Amino acid sequence: MVHTKESVKTGQYLNSKGYILKIKLFGTHLKNRVLLASGVFGFGLKFKRVTNSVGAIFTKGITAQPRKGNPPPRIYETSSGMINWVGLENPGVEYFCTNIIPQLKKLKTRIFVNIAGFTMDEYEHSVERIGDTVDGFELNISCPNVKEGGIAFGQNAKMASMVVARARKKTRLPLIVKLTPNFCDPLVIAKACVEAGADGISLINTVYATAYDIKKRKPLITGGLSGPAIKPFALYCVNRVRNVGVPIIGMGGIVSGQDAYEFLLAGASAVAVGSVVLRDPYAPLRIIKELKKFIYQETKHAR
Repeated sequence: MVHTKESVKTGQYLNSKGYILKIKLFGTHLKNRVLLASGVFGFGLKFKRVTNSVGAIFTKGITAQPRKGNPPPRIYETSSGMINWVGLENPGVEYFCTNIIPQLKKLKTRIFVNIAGFTMDEYEHSVERIGDTVDGFELNISCPNVKEGGIAFGQNAKMASMVVARARKKTRLPLIVKLTPNFCDPLVIAKACVEAGADGISLINTVYATAYDIKKRKPLITGGLSGPAIKPFALYCVNRVRNVGVPIIGMGGIVSGQDAYEFLLAGASAVAVGSVVLRDPYAPLRIIKELKKFIYQETKHAR
């Protein structure tokens, strides 16, 4: 085994070939630093070769009640990303607990359930209902493609703190809070969440965006922008909160191992891959391999 300044600092261990063996985050051992962001693979039950290879998956957002989501169009491709307006379509927490969790337990990776809500009671109820059947939770207080509720929690430190505090009372599992980059200082929100009991911070969620129909001369879609276009801003936000005192999961426009490594340099302990899988479902496997090479090169120089 090779133990370097890098590996000791991050909890990462490498063998002589530079393969990532494990990382410990939130008291949980993960097989590597590359995770699947919420929503991109639904509940992770398809493409099991991918889901079983990543360090963890964040499920699509679950709400207290079933949601049909928004009417089409829901997705619009831009020159350097995509705008989505899905609207948190999901079967609700009761169906999730009864029908989805038993299937999730068969996966060979860690499962973090993304929880969204429109009132504090809804966050609290969903966390309590799911209980300790998974490895942890990601509180989505930032989804920008929903017209009502939700987003206000992520833009106000007091409200964000209250959501975390109430969820914290209902579980001892890791609580990760997913932050919005829109119209707020992520550092202020992150500090409030950590003080309220958050074990980790994930960022960034999508960025407000609009696409126009030039023939009809009106907006075609308004929602959340993801993809390479937001990566520089995402790196800025990760670097902004890097000293908040808990592990950070960086995301936003990652399409390669180099992108992932840049997030680690910015202060993230792990990264989550999102919209790239819509183009290539197996991209996470490639990113894992590429990231291993970057980390190994870094450790060679650190010896």
